[in-house]
Amino acid sequence: MTQVRPLLGSATERLAGAGVPSAGTDAQLLLAHAWDVSTGELQRRQVLGDEPPAGVERRFAELIDERVTRVPLQHLTGTAPFRGIELRVGPGVFIPRPETELLVELVLAEIGDRSGMQIVDLCTGSGAIALAIKHEAPGTAVAAVELDPMAHAWAARNAELLGLAVDVVQGPAESALPGREGTLDVVVSNPPYIPVGMVPIDPEVRDHDPEVALYGGSEDGLRIPLAVARRAHELLRPGGLLVMEHADSQGDSLPAALAREGWSEVADHRDLAGRPRAVTARKPRVE
Repeated sequence: MTQVRPLLGSATERLAGAGVPSAGTDAQLLLAHAWDVSTGELQRRQVLGDEPPAGVERRFAELIDERVTRVPLQHLTGTAPFRGIELRVGPGVFIPRPETELLVELVLAEIGDRSGMQIVDLCTGSGAIALAIKHEAPGTAVAAVELDPMAHAWAARNAELLGLAVDVVQGPAESALPGREGTLDVVVSNPPYIPVGMVPIDPEVRDHDPEVALYGGSEDGLRIPLAVARRAHELLRPGGLLVMEHADSQGDSLPAALAREGWSEVADHRDLAGRPRAVTARKPRVE
């Protein structure tokens, strides 16, 4: 058996050699997962010079072997943190990104201290946005819509495991929630928006995220986002807000397209890295 520090050092070197950008962090998380301890407890055992049991060391080696082939870290641990919640994820569902947390912040700013607001998350994937909103604003009524059956199953499972009362519906975003037209306060969406033909560089995204969650259906990647925005316009009450994620290359094109389609108060917002990441737009109020 090997002490924690050299075990992590060797694994980090292997991951870095395979091009994993967060090699050291991934090695720690995978060893903590194999050992079934928190990262804080792992660090304590590292300081004490503890040696993992043989079974833990074997499991850790297997996990490193898989991560070297660029299987996503979250598929190996089965979880993905998102704001204050931990989601179950795996093959068949888009892994939520830290930059998407901006959308939750924008929705929470719109909610303020009001209760009873009606919100839907279109293209919900794992349910990350909808569940985070319900977790942080429990007085809201939140629904989530997902087209893909596998992703819908993940979202429904996450809602159940987290004990959050979010109505998870399977179906296309472009025709979501028939009968709810003109009633919603906020529509939020992280739709597929990668331009067709622009294949992601990272193997974790290219080879493991479902294509239905990635590609926006046109050369500029805006066909699906704009179709989702049109349904959002139908669902929102006058004065209601749309919050939508986009690629950093779409920080001008998507807001301009929404303005042309009649949205008001169109504004773009940057993520923590300073990249254009999300647009907000309001359905015009009735004069």
